Amino acid sequence: MTFKHWFKRSLAALGIPFMLGAAPAVAKTPQIARPALWEVSDPDTRIYLFGTIHLLPDDMTWRSAKFDDAVADSQQLIVETIVDQQNLQSIQQAKFQLGFAKGLPPIAQRVPAADLPKLRAAIKKSGAPEQVYDQMKTWLAAITLLSLQFQEMGLQGSHGPEEILRQQFISTKKPIGELETNLEQFSYFDRLPEKAQRQLLQGAIEPTANVDQEFKGMLASWSRGDVKQIANTFNRELSESKDIRESLLDARNANWARWIQDRLAEPGTIMVAVGAGHLAGKGSVLDTLKKNGYKIRRLQ
Repeated sequence: MTFKHWFKRSLAALGIPFMLGAAPAVAKTPQIARPALWEVSDPDTRIYLFGTIHLLPDDMTWRSAKFDDAVADSQQLIVETIVDQQNLQSIQQAKFQLGFAKGLPPIAQRVPAADLPKLRAAIKKSGAPEQVYDQMKTWLAAITLLSLQFQEMGLQGSHGPEEILRQQFISTKKPIGELETNLEQFSYFDRLPEKAQRQLLQGAIEPTANVDQEFKGMLASWSRGDVKQIANTFNRELSESKDIRESLLDARNANWARWIQDRLAEPGTIMVAVGAGHLAGKGSVLDTLKKNGYKIRRLQ
């Protein structure tokens, strides 16, 4: 499996604020998923930790009685970053603030010559002229083109656990917080070296048919709660890009583990829902908490 394939398959398990429109409705047999759920607690605090896939097909049934009990027990929801599908002004502002610049090389010069037909085909599908992409930093061009490919695969942010949970907490008038603002989340991409950004762009223009099966493999691991397999995928395939691993995975895991440790000093019960890749394997949020002496109990 190449890094280019990993990019499309696994970023949905890391946390990217994609903005996807509705995909065509197709009647399907529901798929039952039982993703992993943990708890870390002390005498007056309980924190549920739920690993998500940010984009899901509409036929995925992933809630269980045990999970719903944890949601009902939680006084607050914490997500990676808040993406309001009905009001995208904040995320659009963050994109324009960080993702556009003057004097960039044309987008056609940022991929190998052999990949130029794939790039131009992807841009054509997007409906925006190539000149718009010339003004985008490479990471934003990659994310923009990737979001269109996810939509082609029938994946929607509105069907992701974060959005469903966010709407539930809104309806019950429980507060919702975020670990990163939209701007902070995009900044991890903006700090990547140009070489790493171009790796992302090459991954984003790979034809959907090449990676649809691999994405289904990641989705199947998540559905089974197979944390070991998720960890193996990230550890094996992110080894091809140290810069991307350090920026998108390691740095954020360390920040979030510190946040959870600080939150344990306050009483109450909350649910933290973040991409499954952040809760799997060596260096994950859970691994860091365990190394710092906290006991983690798996509930599902």
